Amino acid sequence: MLPSLPLLLALPFLMAAAVAAFPRSSRSTAAWLAALAPLGGLAIVGWLTPAVLDGQIVRTLLPWLPQIGLDFHLRLDGLAWMFAGLVLGIGALVVLYARYYLSAQDNAHRFYCYLLLFMGAMLGMVLSGNLLLLMIFWEMTSISSFLLIGFWSHRQDAREGARMALVITGGGGLALLGGVLLIGRIVGSFDLDVVLAAGEQIRASALYPYALFLVLAGIFTKSAQFPFHFWLPHAMAAPTPVSAYLHSATMVKAGVFLLARLHPALAGSDLFFYTVSGIGALTLLIGAWNAIFQHDLKGLLAYSTISHLGLITLLFGLSTPMAVVAGVFHILNHATFKASLFMAAGIIDHETGTRDMRKLGGLRKLMPFTSALAIIASLAMAGIPLLNGFLSKEMLFAEAISAGGTGTMRMAVSIAALLAGVFGVAYSLRFVHDTFFGPGPHGLDRVPHEPPRWMKVPVELLVVVCVAVGIAPALTVAPVLHAAAASILGSAMPEYSLSVWHGFNLPLAMSAIGVVGGIALYFGLRKLINLHAVTNTTTGRNVFHAQLDAVSALAMRLTNGIANGSLQRMLLGLVLVAIVVAAAPFVANPASPNWTAPQPIPLLGWALWLVMMGCAIATLRVYKQRLLAVLLVGGVGLMVALTFVFLSAPDLALTQLLVEMVTLVLMLLGMNYLPAQSGPERPRWRKRRDALIAVIAGSGLGALAYTAMTLPPNTMAGELVARALPEAYGQNVVNVILVDFRGFDTFGEITVFGIAALVVHALLRRTRMAPEQIMPGPPIKLPVPADLAQIMFPLTLTVSIFLFLRGHNAPGGGFIAGLVLAVPLLIQYVIQGTASVESRFGFDYIRCIGTGLLIALLSGSASMLFGVPFLTSGHLDLHLPLIGDVPLASAIGFDIGVYLVVFGGAMLMLSMMGTVKPSRTRTARKGEIDLQRRSARTGEMH
Repeated sequence: MLPSLPLLLALPFLMAAAVAAFPRSSRSTAAWLAALAPLGGLAIVGWLTPAVLDGQIVRTLLPWLPQIGLDFHLRLDGLAWMFAGLVLGIGALVVLYARYYLSAQDNAHRFYCYLLLFMGAMLGMVLSGNLLLLMIFWEMTSISSFLLIGFWSHRQDAREGARMALVITGGGGLALLGGVLLIGRIVGSFDLDVVLAAGEQIRASALYPYALFLVLAGIFTKSAQFPFHFWLPHAMAAPTPVSAYLHSATMVKAGVFLLARLHPALAGSDLFFYTVSGIGALTLLIGAWNAIFQHDLKGLLAYSTISHLGLITLLFGLSTPMAVVAGVFHILNHATFKASLFMAAGIIDHETGTRDMRKLGGLRKLMPFTSALAIIASLAMAGIPLLNGFLSKEMLFAEAISAGGTGTMRMAVSIAALLAGVFGVAYSLRFVHDTFFGPGPHGLDRVPHEPPRWMKVPVELLVVVCVAVGIAPALTVAPVLHAAAASILGSAMPEYSLSVWHGFNLPLAMSAIGVVGGIALYFGLRKLINLHAVTNTTTGRNVFHAQLDAVSALAMRLTNGIANGSLQRMLLGLVLVAIVVAAAPFVANPASPNWTAPQPIPLLGWALWLVMMGCAIATLRVYKQRLLAVLLVGGVGLMVALTFVFLSAPDLALTQLLVEMVTLVLMLLGMNYLPAQSGPERPRWRKRRDALIAVIAGSGLGALAYTAMTLPPNTMAGELVARALPEAYGQNVVNVILVDFRGFDTFGEITVFGIAALVVHALLRRTRMAPEQIMPGPPIKLPVPADLAQIMFPLTLTVSIFLFLRGHNAPGGGFIAGLVLAVPLLIQYVIQGTASVESRFGFDYIRCIGTGLLIALLSGSASMLFGVPFLTSGHLDLHLPLIGDVPLASAIGFDIGVYLVVFGGAMLMLSMMGTVKPSRTRTARKGEIDLQRRSARTGEMH
């Protein structure tokens, strides 16, 4: 069973890659590929069902970053099994529904990719057995939901709704991370089993209130609880399949899932009881009341979702065993009837062209089958008997009248539950009456009719579930409910009955009052006011935008004050901050360094030092002569490389030398775009200030370097030397550190390097020269240097491969080899021009960067298949004919990725510097400059 959970988690991501790999396939093909993920996942979940129903917890545990307590721990208990079934089951129905909902203009492949990414993130979250791992998938749900909500990016409301959802849930995610870290500090572990077993320890800690409020902030923002509920109605700008999936069974349920998951650890205190139940009750009433006055079908369903999420939160806040059972039960019930209602609303929008109930009405005559399905689901939402919503609503009433706390609290909870029942019937009645009954429809641009057959199938299946659970709960939902609730409550699992009829009792009376009161409220409001004329105001949206504008204004002021385009000012701030941060520990705890007696420097060392100092001082003297200054700076770099050689550091020397060569070309290319005249001279006081800052920073770096070089030999360096060959199978300690001991750091660095190259590409690919920078006449031809550059390339390629292959045991490696390969191509770019070089070689540097990152990731992740951490090295001795024994370390795969990223990134940046094109405007090409119209940045005409 162990490999089943990783496969279950990987399926959505693999199918998302498959859909993306065939962008020109038909929409049906894309839908089938997307459907394979939930269908295959349901097969795996079905295979694991007997073990889960038997009370077992299926696990997969792979060490990842044990130093920080992060393991790749997947855990399938009853609660995770129930949520996995919801994510996959409703996900499969949404895939089918979207096939017929999306128009021909919508990019179905992109939609399914986003949907599967979200599905995988949700599965990862519910399966996580480690809180840090759960946080990773939690944030993935925020990002992927942002993409889904903003899928129709051409619409302003979609962009606004996506941004609002990301800001609110992302901010809650940061708070949740703080709470998780506090829980880890209290318990001493992030393992979920350890955390769930440490409830008393957590509640007894002085950090418990802080951890609780931070965790609840993440839960409340995700599940749209007051006062963060306002983002959910604005997310209705998403396509209806997104709303049916995210806002019924998945994203908004992530918060209540975490509330249920951490219930054994956090519940059991008065603070938890009053906070969670109070916020739940407020959300329950606010959402239900606002739903009555909505005109948009999806807007009404959004506010009803807020209300039902408040109901679930209230039940978990009450914290009695039966309240927990009721909360889990309503999670299931709400997912089924709300998904079907969202899909029905989408069908109505698809066939009528509107979701505005003021234009609808009388659809039962034009769309009888869809109307029947939507009416049944609405009745389930209202809690009418013989439908699933009735059962969990009765449980709510029963728990409300027996709630703990003071008598006032019990009365408040009971009144809130009764009012919610009244409001729920009222908004359900408005959904039904204004859409399917009465006069209408009005002002439509088409004649409504039933949708395609297969578009109704998901709604039909969900409505059947609502009816089946409502009529025979013990035969349908009882095993699922028991398994999920037992995984939360454990030995505290109560005895309960899922019978439809419990006799005449107070909960039944409250249900009857709710139905009668809801009908009276709806028709009473219709008589008292014109519901269709009500104007809905969103205070939360206004507050959100006001705060966003204030933050943006503050950021703009800070940016204008710090990063105002002056490179000198930004460098000054950077150096000053570095000085302050570096000096702070020594100021707080004054201590003199324990330096050993200096060793005598040989004559060669003095010579290198004097040449380096001479180049540095000369650069200050001739800085106005840019070419000469660049050459002198290169001389400083060359002396640094020779110093590394002198100190027996060949890897560093090679790297420094190659970086200097590439940097020299970069600076020469960049000089082409500098103004012809230097800026005005700085005042004398600024020169003295800069000199003082330079002396302080340089002295500090020199002291740090001297301290590092005079450390005793029994430090980390000695340990790394001793472990390099036996553990990483390499004799070159520098390369072993890069690709093994600190391989994760290297992966992050090459990722940043690749991103930087792509940013340079994005900034420069549309940049145009100002007319005064265009040199007249054709390019100068240099045949002899061009021939030499071409001859150099195969030789340099050979040297590059040689340095790469020997890098694990001798000076070299992927970084050095990538730069070696870049140098001859850069020379050809400079001599022959971009068009000539790329017509012969045809390198795609962007794909090179992506391929390198993918190879590095896959090679690093391969070790996890063998139960060892990311980037753990393996070793293999191959015997090849005529060659003999060839030792191979698995780190070579990671080094290939480094090689490709370094080469592709360096070439992309430098080639873009050399391909900035003349202005495309005719006036600029003629050299006619109008300073009032020409862009100061690009030379383009306004």
